[in-house]
Amino acid sequence: MVTASCLKADGWRSLFSREVILKELKLNSEVETPEEINQRLGLQMSDISLLSRALTHRSYLNENSDAVEDNERLEFLGDAVLDFVVGAWLYNRYPDMLEGELTRMRSALVHTEELAEFAVQINLGKAMRLGRGESQAGGNTRPALLCDTFEAVVGAIYLDQNIEGVLRFISPFLLNSAEDIIINHKDEDPKSKLQEWAQGKGYPTPLYVTCNSSGPDHSKIFEVDVSVNGKVLARGIGHSKQAATKSAAANAMNNLGLGSK
Repeated sequence: MVTASCLKADGWRSLFSREVILKELKLNSEVETPEEINQRLGLQMSDISLLSRALTHRSYLNENSDAVEDNERLEFLGDAVLDFVVGAWLYNRYPDMLEGELTRMRSALVHTEELAEFAVQINLGKAMRLGRGESQAGGNTRPALLCDTFEAVVGAIYLDQNIEGVLRFISPFLLNSAEDIIINHKDEDPKSKLQEWAQGKGYPTPLYVTCNSSGPDHSKIFEVDVSVNGKVLARGIGHSKQAATKSAAANAMNNLGLGSK
């Protein structure tokens, strides 16, 4: 069990690996209450009902009459708040960064997989309120649901503590991830670069085709082929079509010797 004493804002990434968190979720199926996660993460939420709603998936709402509302509206709000807060944080953190670079960095920081990773770092899946079927299918480890719940929590924090509260919550994640994105060029979009290359050659827009999918619903693997001018250049694999498409483009760039990572 993760305790409050071992979780500090500036140490989330270093203390918790994805593998450790997911293993704990499988070993201990007891759902953490909103009050417990509020205390463990030091969120200082004054309206616990907001946090409870943020953690409630629609599948839980369908099976439990005590639940009043699911987290989809808070997810919508949190998504918008994150765009603003992350954009403002980047603007102030990197005064010499150009507009296009800021846009790419923000996109990389609020991407589904990145927000899901943030959720994993704080063991958010343990507090998600899911219906029985969704829970048995491993919904609390699925990137899409983790991302959605993280956004909903951000929305709840915003309503409870305004922008300042959101910034306190999100800053530790951004500090670690932004440097990783810069060092490893994760802000570069291989799909855009491949399209630019194709246009430069006078070829049509690259074509992406999902050629295979496998695995259970909560952990599907997608395989996508990318072709240019009728020739298959590469295949990409990922836990979503979007991730597999990006992987295919990156592999195509590498196969073409254009150095995309």
